[in-house]
Amino acid sequence: RRNHLMANRKSNSGGVPTKVSGGNDELVFLPLGGCNEIGMNLNAYGYGPPTDRKWILVDVGVTFGDDRTPGVDLIMPDPEFLEGEAHNILAIILTHAHEDHIGAIGHLWPRIKAPVYATPFTAELVKDKLNETGLDKQVELHTVPLGAELEFGPFKVEFVTLTHSIPEPNGLAITTPLGLILHTGDWKIDPDPMIGDDFDQAAIE
Repeated sequence: RRNHLMANRKSNSGGVPTKVSGGNDELVFLPLGGCNEIGMNLNAYGYGPPTDRKWILVDVGVTFGDDRTPGVDLIMPDPEFLEGEAHNILAIILTHAHEDHIGAIGHLWPRIKAPVYATPFTAELVKDKLNETGLDKQVELHTVPLGAELEFGPFKVEFVTLTHSIPEPNGLAITTPLGLILHTGDWKIDPDPMIGDDFDQAAIE
């Protein structure tokens, strides 16, 4: 039986934000995990002036310990910055159900406390994780259909169907007043998947 010891870790990217400005408003991408590394995905998109910026989060995952981290099995992103912005976080959006994208939701959600959005297969696995941590009655979990289009303040988010090694992988087309972002999630181009919908080439184009 494995020891379920955990640690928080800052991203290899250093959590350095990328900004696009338009007047007082800025579009900010802040990678807290998953960039320049495999696993532990947690990315934040912010929009607005620095004094009143709204955020959406994409994925809340873990990575797994190895020989470099003896005694530690699960490693999660450091959510300290997000705790200070929790009142401005509009949504947590999950792209698919792999552990490196949803595995930290039951551990980090109490420090963020934002509504969670996922397609049906992912939502069912998230329910299990919330049950395990006693959060099933606290978390506002929204199940959305494939191809859903949602709006969160200045963000319009469209789920784009992809193919991967698990059902219902999604990219996110995130539209803001300062431009369109394609958050790919995990993907491969498979025109004939064994299960699930085809890679939505038209939407990607």
